[in-house]
Amino acid sequence: MTDRPTAEIECFFDCSSPWTYLCFHNLQSLASQTGVQVRWRPFLVGGVFNTVNPSVYASRDNPVPAKAAYQLKNMQDWAQLAGLKISFPPSVFPVNSVKVMRGCLWLEPQHKLSAFARAAFDAYFGQDRDISRDEVLGDLCRQIGIDPEAFFAGIADPMIKDRLRANTDELIARGGFGSPTIFIDQTDMYFGNDSLPLVRAAILRRQAR
Repeated sequence: MTDRPTAEIECFFDCSSPWTYLCFHNLQSLASQTGVQVRWRPFLVGGVFNTVNPSVYASRDNPVPAKAAYQLKNMQDWAQLAGLKISFPPSVFPVNSVKVMRGCLWLEPQHKLSAFARAAFDAYFGQDRDISRDEVLGDLCRQIGIDPEAFFAGIADPMIKDRLRANTDELIARGGFGSPTIFIDQTDMYFGNDSLPLVRAAILRRQAR
């Protein structure tokens, strides 16, 4: 009996996105059920919007009321299905997530990326806390057993800043336009939490070969 082939899964994510909060939770469950590993790729969604998807800003400035109302309902339906609480919009939206995303990169070698991202998502969308504020970030560090002083020194490292910019540029180069963006085996791209059934199907097809 041979082991099932393992698909390579990448998820480019930014903690400022409510749909990414849902995907972050749901993709971990999917990965556990299918036996695959997820490589989390922090990036800045604002940099992507500015470069290739400025229509997001126009839709925020001039929303279609019926569509906006449905999107809020749809979000809450997905949250209920996932067993998550999402308060949307938070008091501060959009939020400057640059320190959070740098933090995810700095914590990756310590195997704390996922725990920190989960704490940031929960704080922002579950507790309506401004994750751009240093005191909130310090609390999140203590919550996962990280020294806040080391954290703030780490995210100020030019190498961390460069890696976050490089991830953002890489997503644009690979055809991405928002968060969350998922790739299977480098080139097979999926966008959004509601694409996860398609992601699951693609993984199972690969494992059946």
